[in-house]
Amino acid sequence: MLKAVLLDLDNTMVLYDEPAFYESYFISICRMFSDIFTPDELKTRVIRATMALRQNNGEVSNRRFFMNVFTEGCEEREDEIWRRFMHFYETEYHKIEVEVKVPDGLHDTLERMHRDGLRLVVASNPIFPLMVQHSRMDWAGIEKSRFNLVTHIDNMSFVKPRPEYYLQICEKIGEDPGDCLMVGNDAVHDMVAGAVGMKTFLTREAGEIDYTSVIVNVDDRYQLQHIPTPDFSGVFADVASVVQQLRG
Repeated sequence: MLKAVLLDLDNTMVLYDEPAFYESYFISICRMFSDIFTPDELKTRVIRATMALRQNNGEVSNRRFFMNVFTEGCEEREDEIWRRFMHFYETEYHKIEVEVKVPDGLHDTLERMHRDGLRLVVASNPIFPLMVQHSRMDWAGIEKSRFNLVTHIDNMSFVKPRPEYYLQICEKIGEDPGDCLMVGNDAVHDMVAGAVGMKTFLTREAGEIDYTSVIVNVDDRYQLQHIPTPDFSGVFADVASVVQQLRG
């Protein structure tokens, strides 16, 4: 019986142009670190440390793992660097211009699931602090009080597309994977939840994503060939009927 619904955030509940947003993001954050790193060096360090998070085996938080990689060669400045990241997210992140849409039926569907007593999780890839996840929820007017858990860089020690990420969520909310539904637009990072026994729903509003451009090694190519087929797919508004069906 369905007891919990996990929902991706970017281009699932909040529709926007991610590549364009992150171009502006890097321009803005580079100014915060201009006396320490060149723009190219900062961008390289952020991307390398973020990609490395897929190697975190759960022994440390994602923040600890990220910072270990990001600060290679300047470990003595780690505390200062993290303070700067947080200052940026507190003071500058919300100033980055972004044009946002929400999928039809978003708020009605969330309200219905909350009213029905389902445990709700914002299952956004936990590579950012909680305040960043909250900022993106605010873009779409998503009520934080409806959610039992929001995954972020400090409370998780795995990232998508590792199946362990979804098992860690189940542990935190006290539910069996077989009683959970994962909803997301990403055919790899979100639908891999099916590998641990969750039901999956692939949303279509954001369109198809070409993953060949982000393959970085042979293991990635293997992984793309072994992602379970979604149990359901459609527009976000269809989630309500799927939830009703799974609740029996």
